[in-house]
Amino acid sequence: MNLIQLFRTVSVAEGVSLLLLFGVAMPLKYMYDSPLMVEIVGMLHGLLFISYVLFAIVYKFKAKWGIDTLIIVITASIVPFGTFYIDKKYLKNITA
Repeated sequence: MNLIQLFRTVSVAEGVSLLLLFGVAMPLKYMYDSPLMVEIVGMLHGLLFISYVLFAIVYKFKAKWGIDTLIIVITASIVPFGTFYIDKKYLKNITA
């Protein structure tokens, strides 16, 4: 697996973890007083988020992105479904 494939995998995993955090873990915590899922998914999401941001910084130089594109790519990681959009629009066309 080359680095762009790894970045795309982390991108999708980060997006899924954000959706799980918002759609499953947080409702369980606040509606059923069950914080365990937030602890698990939250830690996983945090690690994936940091990995995503580091990959974005590395690929800023490889793909010759401007600072504006880097900001868009990083900002998308805090919006539900944002990383899926970034994968389709920016990462799909990067060659290894």
